[in-house]
Order: sequence, then C-alpha cells, then structure tokens
Amino acid sequence: MNEEERRELADLLLPNITTTRDEIEARYPARKLKEGAKVTRFAPSPTGFMHIGNLESAFLDYIFAIQSDGYFYVRLEDTDQERYVEKADQLIQETLVNYGIMPNEGAFSSGEYGPYVQSKRQEIYQIYIKDLLIHGLAYPCFMSKEELQEIREGQELRKEAIGVYGHYAVDRDLSLEEIKKHLSQGDSYVIRIKSPGDMNKQVILHDLIKGDITLPENIIDEVIMKKDGLPTYHFAHVIDDHLMHTTVVIRGDEWIPSYPKHLQLCQILGFKTSKYAHYAPLTKKENGNVRKLSKRKDPEFSVSYYDEAGIPVEAVKLFLATIINTNFEEWYLQNSDKSYLDFPFSFKKMPTGGTLFDTEKLNNICRTYFSRLKAEEIYDDGLKFYQKYDEEFYQIMLANKEKVICFLDIERNGKRPRKDIATYKDIKKECSYIFSDLFYQDETSVREKEVDFDLLNQYMEVYSDSDSQDEWYQKIQLLASNHSYAKSVKEYKNTPDVYKGHIGDICEALRYVVTGKTQTPNLYDILKILGKDEIKKRINFYQK
Repeated sequence: MNEEERRELADLLLPNITTTRDEIEARYPARKLKEGAKVTRFAPSPTGFMHIGNLESAFLDYIFAIQSDGYFYVRLEDTDQERYVEKADQLIQETLVNYGIMPNEGAFSSGEYGPYVQSKRQEIYQIYIKDLLIHGLAYPCFMSKEELQEIREGQELRKEAIGVYGHYAVDRDLSLEEIKKHLSQGDSYVIRIKSPGDMNKQVILHDLIKGDITLPENIIDEVIMKKDGLPTYHFAHVIDDHLMHTTVVIRGDEWIPSYPKHLQLCQILGFKTSKYAHYAPLTKKENGNVRKLSKRKDPEFSVSYYDEAGIPVEAVKLFLATIINTNFEEWYLQNSDKSYLDFPFSFKKMPTGGTLFDTEKLNNICRTYFSRLKAEEIYDDGLKFYQKYDEEFYQIMLANKEKVICFLDIERNGKRPRKDIATYKDIKKECSYIFSDLFYQDETSVREKEVDFDLLNQYMEVYSDSDSQDEWYQKIQLLASNHSYAKSVKEYKNTPDVYKGHIGDICEALRYVVTGKTQTPNLYDILKILGKDEIKKRINFYQK
C-alpha cells in the first residue's frame, strides 16, 4: 500500500481517532528527576486476590523509588476484561495502605501522568496504533480461531516457533480492497505489528539483577489490538511505561522470554527502553525438592494469610527485605534502632536463582521484631488483632490492660529481650494463664506431675508480694537449704548425691503449678502479677 492508502486504512479502522501521536506526547512531558532517581511502577491486574509475589513486587518498586528520591506509582492493567474480578482493585488498594507501601501517584490517588487504569486509556493506545497503520508498521488480521489453531498444531508437530509470522502471516500484505471486502462482510479482526525480526539474530537483555542474557530476536507479528478494541498487555505496558517515564521495570523472571517482543515494540515505536530488573520466584522445599510457591498448596501464598495468622505487616516487610537482599538480615540484627529503609538496597545483592521461602526465617524475624517493641505497642496492635479475630480474648485484654502490659513488659528492656512472641496469636498463648477464668477452664491445668507440696506450702508462708527480686530469691534459697536442696545448680553438680535437687527444681515446680507451663518469662514477675492469694489458690487446686 502507498501512503495515501495506508492513511485511508487507518481512518477506516479507527475513524474516531483524530488526536496525533505528537499531541499525546506533549501531554506527558518528561519528569524532572534528580540524578540517579528511579521511576518505578506496581502494575497489577485486578483479577483476584493479592498474593505474596504481588506484595514483593510492590515492595521492591517502593524501596528503589523512595531510596533514590524518585517516584513510585500504581497502574491497574485491566485490559483483559474477561478475567476482571469485582472489587479486586479495592483489595489491592487496601493491601498497599495496610502495608504502608504508599505510591506518589497512581490509580488510587492522582497524578499528572494518568489515567492510571488501562481500560481508561483506550484512546491513547489507539492513537499509537493508528500511527503505526499510517506508517505501514501494523495491519488488520482476519484469521479465525480455527485457522490459528490449525497453524499452531502444525507448528507444534514441526517443532517450530508458535505464532503468526513469515508465510503464516497470510493477512500481512492484504491490499486495501481485500481489507474493505473483509470489513463489508463483517469479518472480525485484530491488529498485529509487522515484526522486522530475524530468527537468526539475537538481542541482549542487560538485566540489573541477572546480568546480560542473550535471547532470540522476536519474529512474531504480535497482536497489539484485540477484537474488542483494547490493546494486549504487551503493547499497552510499553506505551504506558514510555508516557509515564518509567525508568526501571521490576518484574518476575517469568517475563524474561517476553523481553524481545517488548524491546521490538519500543524500537518500532521509536521509544527509549526502560531498564529491566527480573527477580527470582519464591520457592519452597517439599520432600527434598524445590518448587515454586503455589496458591493451591501454600496458604502463605495469599497476603490475607499473614493478617489471619497474626503476623505484623512490618515483620512481613522485614522478611521480604531478607529475601530481596542477602545481606539484609545480618544488618537488621546489628541495627536495632534503624528502619529497613535505612538499609542500602541494591539490585546486585538480589538472588539470581529461586528464592527460598523459609518459614523458620520468617518466624525468627517476627520474634526479633516483637522483641524490639514496647509492651504498650504490642498491646495496642494485639488488641486490634483480637477485636477482629477473637472477641472473647479482646474483651479480656480490654478489661485487663495494665495486667497484660505488665506481662508483656517482663524481660523486655534488658540486653537479651525475650523472644517468645512471634505473632499476635502468641499473646493469648503465652499469657492466658495470668487470667483465672482461662487458667481454670483449661483442662490441662489438672496435671499429674509429681510436686513436693509441703515445700510449696511452706514457701507460701514466707512469700510476700512486696518482696524485691533479691528478697524473693533469698527466701527460696533458704527454703532450699532447709529441705536438702542445693542453693545453686553449680553446687548441686559438684555433689549431686548430697541433695534432693537444686533451687531451680523448686522454681520449676512452682512455675508448673501456677502457670501450667515449664517455660515462662521471669517467674518473680509472673508471681507478682498473679498475687499471693491466687498463687495459693492454684497450689490448692493442683493438690486436689
């Protein structure tokens, strides 16, 4: 076709598009960025629930933008209308707000480079498509599903590249008259790019994480506009990243094979390409093998799991940080007074292969995180959790605020703070025995461990709630001496035959009787919270 025919074709296919490419480019001027500043985007499809991979992606985009004094924006990629799930966009927004991953601009706020929802940008995509048609770089394709399937099956048998290209692109060189005939017959069509690719050539992806990757050049005449007039993902995201001036595209490495087509689209359109950083997938060990984290098999795949499990959002982010940079965990352990944003994240420190989702590491991160919080903070956040998931314990916490905070404050401010709490659920698990109602309704409170009750009863005769910790311990030492128990473990180990046991055995018996546990925070503080009358009551309860 000559230029006049191409213009006629473009007007025939897209008669409502009158804005030119130059005019749309003028609406999206270059951003004013500082040296080294990155513009990143989180671009989810509203097609279902938020999973941990989505969260990792958003977290990465947020970190690298904010640490470079750049821009982080959210774009909803909803051109696949058949997969759209109602309120999925609302869930995405709620998750970002909950995790404090706040964009500078985007679909849930505003900004100068919108609309940030692809279905609202249809005219913009069609402006570029019309320009490609005018320049002979795209064409309408009228092939039916049956024809395409037949081609595909033949290519699979011959082990050829799958797609429309070369002699398979039967509509690529249709004349204007032939196209008009199809249109007069009401034949549906898509618009494809005219790929200039050569299967004997290669392109190099300069990946910020994985280094240089050599890939075959794209030869496929990719669809850029579907039958419904909306663009394909590949075309739309290239246009959007160009107009929104994205400097770094951070995405999962499953997109690496798509890079040649994205590069080619940029070249055909005359765009400067963004830089790319492809991160490794989250994996899990199972029966000695390593597999990708699965939404069907792994509850932790869904972001909602962490809220329901009582895992704080900050702990999840810390865990993601350990996944993102291999040297973060050591830094975090050594910098208790700093935020994760103080850590210098780097693409070069990101793993190039599969990233193991280590639940034990998550657990340890959570314990460390809780150990650094004030008791009041744990109480306040825990209260919100139980209000949502456990009304009974929420009311108990509400009515016993000081008591719970006192318990949470035990062993919290020393050089080695306690690490018995890893989730908000653990608050109830660890402190339920300080509440009489919960202690006595628990059938495990009736125990059968052998205890020297004469010893405990004599101890209660001298116990006082007003004793200092030293006075409290001295009384137990005296009790130990009077009943043939060593006053220290060392003394007992030196001459074990002389003693019934050591002072620790007395403390452990007392701990077991009044709490039902063999491990608790500092016993002295637990006894002060319970009070002398309640301690006596529990000793008597155990003796029955």
